[in-house]
Order: sequence, then structure tokens, then C-alpha cells
Amino acid sequence: MALIWRIKFFIFCLLLIASGLRAEELPKIPTVDQAIGKATKKAPLAWQFTGDTSEELHSWQKKFRTKLGELLGPHTPPVIFSRERISQTDTGKFIREQWLLKATGIPTLPLYILRPKSKGPHPIILALHGHGKFGHDAVVGIANTEERRSNITKHNYDYGKEFANRGFLVVAPCMLPFGSRLDSRYSNTKTDPCAITFVRLSLLGQTLMGSNLRDCKWALDFTCTQKDADSKRIACIGLSYGGRMTMLTAAMDQRIKIAVPSGALNLMQERIGNPYSCGAQVIPGLLKYGDVPEIGSLIAPRHCIWETGSQDKLIVSGWKEKAIERLEKAYQAAGYPNRLQIHNFEGGHRWDGITAIALLEKMLLGN
Repeated sequence: MALIWRIKFFIFCLLLIASGLRAEELPKIPTVDQAIGKATKKAPLAWQFTGDTSEELHSWQKKFRTKLGELLGPHTPPVIFSRERISQTDTGKFIREQWLLKATGIPTLPLYILRPKSKGPHPIILALHGHGKFGHDAVVGIANTEERRSNITKHNYDYGKEFANRGFLVVAPCMLPFGSRLDSRYSNTKTDPCAITFVRLSLLGQTLMGSNLRDCKWALDFTCTQKDADSKRIACIGLSYGGRMTMLTAAMDQRIKIAVPSGALNLMQERIGNPYSCGAQVIPGLLKYGDVPEIGSLIAPRHCIWETGSQDKLIVSGWKEKAIERLEKAYQAAGYPNRLQIHNFEGGHRWDGITAIALLEKMLLGN
């Protein structure tokens, strides 16, 4: 009997102690965001370039490009496809054409071609758009509403139109899941179409970046068949997500001689640690091997201008410098350090183009 009372007294004491614990004394459990953020900042990045010579760089690029292709999933454009021109507009200095490319088993690709009226063949600009419901319309300067005009003005978005006016043949594809390819169910809701599309494609063994890479290469394949296009003089430009895809497309398609990614010099290590990270920019498994600087290093020794605005809140100090250091190492090893340019300008998350226009006109137009 005495033993039973002792046990009861012991339990009573434990309950008394437990009831006196304050909430702040309980162990704090990390949130999923905190746990993932901590893990990504310690990501392996095991395949960073560590060599010093062009031979070592070439060998590393071959290895990393192959691995990147595996991580991206299917990204080969179709060889057999149909094409349909659905509109043609004379804007004054150039003709704006709207096309649809269709192939079995993949979504229809809408794109614009801006054809200068001057005699060709003309150098090609692959002009890629960023996030937003207007998609590639903004890049080619379609500003038929106040909202569209405001969007273009804020981001200096009509860079495709700018280059067409200067004598370049511009192709501007609409990437997933933006513009006319945005499902109407998401156009007026807070649901993130990038996240939804990423999840759905992943169930099919595909990635959103891989699918958009396929479409960018497909648009370029089609444009190179045009009689007034010079397939040996190609540049790729883009802002924000368009800058990210400019980097990726130039890294994986060596037809591109000059790349100008704008507003995209940030690392996934930093971005994924934030509460918001876009599914359109995710390459599963990437941080095991590298990050944005490693993809950008695949462009070397070709010309690349990275535009960054001084007030761009998406470009984080400290992380930006890490990216530049790794990019510079690749271009130094390639033997062409001057072909990598970091163009810093006064402004926010927008296209600038001052350095880019001068280089593209010199290299591709001979001006």
C-alpha cells in the first residue's frame, strides 16, 4: 500500500513540475522554411569549376552540361512540326507576325517574329519575357491598354521592339505558364501558376525550365529557317525570368553568340531560402552539383553581359559577389576575361540595355 502512495506522489510531483513550465522554456522546433533554408545554404555544390586552364574548363563544361541536361528532363525540340501564321501587322519600321508552332505530344508554342523592312539577312535576337500575365506581348511592345503601357514603362520591357527598330530580326516566344499560355483559372486568383505547373510537369518526369528550354530552342530552330534570318549571328536577351532563361538557353545552345541576362544575377541557394521561390526557376537536384554561376559558366568563352540594377531587391548583396567570382574564374580560365561584363546601372528590376545595345550592334551588325 505504501508503494502505491509513493508512486502516486511521484506522479503528482511530475505533473506539478510540468504545469509550471513556461511556453518559452519548451524546445523550439524549426519551421520547414527554416530547415530548408539552412540546408540549402550548406548545399554541396560539388561540381564547381576549380581549374585554371581552357582545357580544364572545356572538360568541366562537357561534364556539367551533360549533368544539367539530365536534371532538366526532356528538353529536345521537335523536328517535325507544323507552323501557322495567324496575324501580320505593319508597325512602320518592321512587320510583326504572330505564329503558332504545333507538334504531337507537347503544348502549342505561340511566338512573335519582328521582321525589319530593310534588306536581310538579319542577325537574330531571341527575346525572352519575364513573369506576368502579358507574356511575350510586352517584349514586342504591345501596349494597347493603360495597364500594359504601365508594365512596359516600369520594366523598360519592350526590348524586342527596340532591337527590331535597329535592324535585328527578333523572335519572342511565349513561355509557360504566362501570357496566352496562362490557364484562365489562375488569371484572377492568388494561386501561383508556376508552382502548379511545376508540380504537374514533375509527375510526368518533366521540369518547367526544361520545357521552356525546349520551346526557346524550338523557336530558334524555326527562326533559323527564315530566308531573312542569319543563323550564324544570334543573341539571346531577357529580363527577370527571361534573364534566367537567357542564361540557361545560352548555356545549353551554343548557336547563341552573345547572352544578356538582366535582373537574374542571384543564386538559388539564396532564393530557395526565402518563403517565396518560383517553381518556374527550379531545377531539381541542382544544388548537389552547382548553382546559377555554374550554369552561367557554360556560356564561356562567348560574350555575356549580366545587367543588375542598383535598387533591384531581387539581387542580394554578398550573394551577387559570390556569383561574379565564380563566373570570372571560368572566363579567366577560358582566356577571355573581357567577354564577361557585369553592367551595374542606377535603377530597379528592369531592362537597361545601354551596354548590350552597343555590343550587339558592333558584333552582329558591324556598326
